[in-house]
Amino acid sequence: MAFSLPELPYAYDALNPHMSAETLEFHHDKHHKAYLDAMTPMIEGTEYASMPIEEIVKKSYSDNPKLFNQAGQYYNHLHFWNWMKPNGGGRSLPGQLEQQINSDLGSFDEFRTKFIDAGKTQFGSGWAWLALKDGKLVVMNSPNGENPLVHGGVPLLGVDVWEHSYYIDYRNLRPKYLETWFDNLINWDYVAELYEKAR
Repeated sequence: MAFSLPELPYAYDALNPHMSAETLEFHHDKHHKAYLDAMTPMIEGTEYASMPIEEIVKKSYSDNPKLFNQAGQYYNHLHFWNWMKPNGGGRSLPGQLEQQINSDLGSFDEFRTKFIDAGKTQFGSGWAWLALKDGKLVVMNSPNGENPLVHGGVPLLGVDVWEHSYYIDYRNLRPKYLETWFDNLINWDYVAELYEKAR
């Protein structure tokens, strides 16, 4: 199975002023591409070559840590670009998603606090997540390229807290980045689409 670097679903400057064109150019064109370029020769001629990316991520997590580091980050970023959109954020969530957030996480505001805290408290590089696990919505964080797939869950929303995702725009102010990202960039339609598939 051949993998490629997808185009961004919006222009590089479309997320201004919350995320700059410079950040997206470095993050997408260099970092995401580097994960793909490192992963590709690792899977050529192996059993991984015919697997979808989700299966590569899950299998390599236990079998091939070097491959997992690249495949996990390649997979995470495939979704990351779609988890954002111009004029995103807001409190109007489509479908049944908001009802389950209220049921499993207390309220939208409690979910927001838990999600941002998960990103703030992730030591070093990693991600914060909303995932569906055992039929319940959970907020979690993970180091490096790990994601809910390798912990028995399905990722519905993830924010990158590696410094390359925010340092150009926010320097060391990770909490400000997370709050701005949550309130202004989340593409809730894409989150809801993943949620409906996961159910």
